[in-house]
Amino acid sequence: MKILLTGANGYIGMRLLPMLLELGHEVICTVRDAERLSVDKETRAKIQVLEIDFLEDFVAGKVPHDIDAAYFLIHSMSSSTKDFDEMEAITAKNFNTYLEGTQVQQVIYLSGIVNDDNLSKHLWSRKNVEQILAEGPFELTVLKAGIIVGSGSSSFEIIRDLCEKLPFMITPKWVLTKTQPIAIRDVMNFLVGVLGNEKTYNESYDIAGPDVLTYKEMLQQYARARGFKNWIVTVPIMTPKISSYWLYFVTSTSYKLALNLVDSMKIEVIAKDTRLQELLNIKTHSYSEAIDMAFNKIAQNQVVSSWKDSMVSGRFRQDLEKYIQVPKFGILKDEQKRNITNQEAVLENIWSIGGEKGWYYGNWLWKIRGFLDKVSGGVGLRRGRTHPDKLYPGDALDFWRVLLADKKGKRLLLFAEMKLPGEAWLEFKIDDDNVLHQTATFRPRGLRGRLYWYSIVPFHYFIFGGMIRNIAKT
Repeated sequence: MKILLTGANGYIGMRLLPMLLELGHEVICTVRDAERLSVDKETRAKIQVLEIDFLEDFVAGKVPHDIDAAYFLIHSMSSSTKDFDEMEAITAKNFNTYLEGTQVQQVIYLSGIVNDDNLSKHLWSRKNVEQILAEGPFELTVLKAGIIVGSGSSSFEIIRDLCEKLPFMITPKWVLTKTQPIAIRDVMNFLVGVLGNEKTYNESYDIAGPDVLTYKEMLQQYARARGFKNWIVTVPIMTPKISSYWLYFVTSTSYKLALNLVDSMKIEVIAKDTRLQELLNIKTHSYSEAIDMAFNKIAQNQVVSSWKDSMVSGRFRQDLEKYIQVPKFGILKDEQKRNITNQEAVLENIWSIGGEKGWYYGNWLWKIRGFLDKVSGGVGLRRGRTHPDKLYPGDALDFWRVLLADKKGKRLLLFAEMKLPGEAWLEFKIDDDNVLHQTATFRPRGLRGRLYWYSIVPFHYFIFGGMIRNIAKT
């Protein structure tokens, strides 16, 4: 089958793509920026990539006429606290318009369980998108999932941050809300199982794991699975705003996502039927099994995708390509260089920077900078990195964003997503003479930006000097 995969660079899309290819399907990926599609060269050679922003006006002729099916995996919950529902509605309408000129038979939409009468704005928007898609020129199959648990999922990473960092928690009362989590592996099996299955046309199904748990029980089960105990005290005085700040400061989530999550966490998310499980003969995994599977992937360095790599986890939503040309005028620089003897080993050091590995010198200073960034409303250091030694354009790397990761050309270029009175780049490059160049470039915004740069020059002397010295070691 010829399949249109929207949201191909997202958490679900990145995991679905290799499964579809393995099954022999021809896949057309739609992304806003083709350079950001985080796949290796072998995978990219097997697919077609289209640049489409479904929030923008329709452009005729972009989607091939002969597609057989499409996956709608787009959402905007992390992009805004106010108008994400309008954005999602526009996206769905434009998607329908793009498919009007095709022979598409089926569209598969991954939504959320919406069985409660009193829906949050996020869940109401999911339901509204379903109604819009139902008007499209195709047969619609809707999969309404509970909280998705898997390595790199936002839910799993939030639970992980809370439990690993806070053995004692004072929590808001929404932790007593019941929910029905589902393993990411099961979600993938359902998404693939309904493809081309005419019995699922124009049907809407709940998909969830076998366990109905409160969020408190999910936190406690996570702690037990990891071999430690946590203490949780629930208080009724935390407002949604305070709860959102609590999640924002303790976990790696953005404030916008935290606010929308808290709004939804007050609503019970419990499946009402198991029709699809029975139709496809899929036995779902328990919550504890989902945790074990997630850590198996983490231990084997096989995390395929992470929500942190999405653009909504940072400050910049799109148009990163305009920053790829490092400015030469009106800038301030710190340039370091060092002769090296082993290019391959140094490249491995560069490609392993950040995350658990750290920044090779003064990690405690980087952590302080990350904390200050978080306090000022930035992303902080908690995003880490998805892979320990692989980088792709668009990946999140602590409070940086990867602009260019050209290992063959021996160049890595990062752009700062921290709160700054200006714009900052960090570049590593090895030249033909076996010299490692490390360049920090800052384009200040007014006098405040220049004062900021000169105030931290003494720290740069030690941090950047120590960093290149340790990177160059083999």
